[in-house]
Amino acid sequence: MPASATDTRRADSRDRLPGPVPPRTRLWLDFVNTDAAAQMPGGDLLRDFEALLAWLRQEAAVDEERGAGIRRRAVLQPAAAAATLVDARRVRAALRALAERGDTYDKVRDDAVIEINRVLGRSAGTRRLDPDPDTGRYVHTFVPTGDAFAGLMIPIVESAADSLIGNELPRVRRCADPRCHRVFLDGTKNGMRRWCDMGTCGNRAKAARHRARHGDAK
Repeated sequence: MPASATDTRRADSRDRLPGPVPPRTRLWLDFVNTDAAAQMPGGDLLRDFEALLAWLRQEAAVDEERGAGIRRRAVLQPAAAAATLVDARRVRAALRALAERGDTYDKVRDDAVIEINRVLGRSAGTRRLDPDPDTGRYVHTFVPTGDAFAGLMIPIVESAADSLIGNELPRVRRCADPRCHRVFLDGTKNGMRRWCDMGTCGNRAKAARHRARHGDAK
């Protein structure tokens, strides 16, 4: 089926990679990698609201005090907590599409921007600059007003927004191992990284090439 005008391929985008980027990940990509596809055979890391909150706390997207308050509220409002989990998975699906196809298809990118703006637009609160108690560095924080669950996705979508603003999508890709669904930011100088992790997927590919050469030699 031919692509529509909104799906126009940006064929030259990978021919003009932006300059080298720091070899570090992005929060939104780590979030995408919590889904069942990336975690096979272990399954979705966000199996329930408590797991979502624990992951956000682990990634310093929610501080300890706020996390404890939201955990107490989740006990009192289980339906609201369940709805928040459903919404988080919706955001994650949009961001996976952005990571895998956003640099190629305009519509995928535009749909992700709509989802990002939906989250940003419905979350009332105050953005602050505060010291991180674990690292001592300054970090952006979001203090919601009203709904205790509001704003949980703010750090995630702001991370994705930063990648869009910084034109990082040409360096965001899925692991070249067809069995692996993890996505990553390529921070290499030449922009030619293929594996999410050289120690696992990269070594498997090397071993497969070695076996193929060894078999051919027989």
